[in-house]
Amino acid sequence: MSAGGIRAVALGGGHGLYATLSALRRITDDVTAVVTVADDGGSSGRLRRELGVLPPGDLRMALAALAAPDGGGGRWRELFQHRFGGTGALAGHAVGNLVLAGLLEVLGDPVVVLDEVCRLLGVCGRVLPMAVEPLDIEADVVGLEDEPEAERRIRGQVAVASTPGRVRRVRLLPARPRGCVEAVHAVAEADLVVLGPGSWFTSVLPHLLVPELAAALAGTAARRIVVLNLAPQPGETAGFSPEQHLHVLAEHAPPGFTVDAVLADTDAVPAAGVLTRSAAGLGARAYLDRVATGVGSDRHDPVALAAALGRVLAGSPRGGAGPGAGVRAVGPVGGPLVEWEEESRWP
Repeated sequence: MSAGGIRAVALGGGHGLYATLSALRRITDDVTAVVTVADDGGSSGRLRRELGVLPPGDLRMALAALAAPDGGGGRWRELFQHRFGGTGALAGHAVGNLVLAGLLEVLGDPVVVLDEVCRLLGVCGRVLPMAVEPLDIEADVVGLEDEPEAERRIRGQVAVASTPGRVRRVRLLPARPRGCVEAVHAVAEADLVVLGPGSWFTSVLPHLLVPELAAALAGTAARRIVVLNLAPQPGETAGFSPEQHLHVLAEHAPPGFTVDAVLADTDAVPAAGVLTRSAAGLGARAYLDRVATGVGSDRHDPVALAAALGRVLAGSPRGGAGPGAGVRAVGPVGGPLVEWEEESRWP
């Protein structure tokens, strides 16, 4: 199958999903974004509380990432991303958030709304919510009091993302939300599914907690790639190693969920062999490449990420590395990709 014919689905939210979508549109014209709907902060949180609509901010970011870069789409994208200043009632609101909230009130169906805005922005692909109702995130956290191991429960995306404690597990409220039918279908029919990067507990893992979506992720024949963050995030993943990100992903994943590849930035992985073993626990091979916007940056470069994803797709057969493969590092001509395979002696 040619790259242009790949049906790609990316799951996440915020700036992480924006980077993934910006990369995927350089690989294929058939891109679907499946976006988290649990945000309760900022402009999105205000609109959600006042109007009872889906939080629009992450949806707006995904639309902007896939919008046509020039012509009418480019102008609409710039307008959608414009945020009002000042101190009045509109201060802090993005224009796109207000448009989406208005359309949600007028049209009702989030999928119809998003398809309509996709046409307006000349979107390459489709943007869908992971569920058609607003969700809340609840987390079990330790380290909030004098007793380091005392477990406390906190609620809300902002509270979880900014907690000074250590997040152990997250769940969604309501506990078993119905997945967006179109999103579930897109994952089931995809050739490539990308999970991450992004806020791990509040943007990435929630997709594994929607039953129908989790089942589709576990059962799809698509190549599944996890893109790791460039650095731990203050709050929810402070102090996390790359391997710990994979560990909590495995803890939240449905039975039968495996991954084909784990992609990380070379400079963000202090121990490649350790990451390789963790990736193998999910059935995956670990790949290292330079995908940051610069040394020390916590943002992915969409051009570099697209190139890295292309090299993974070109060089990774379905299925992960396992014991007995022998240690080796290989890099294709013209690119810095490093593939690590684990030796037969596992600790």
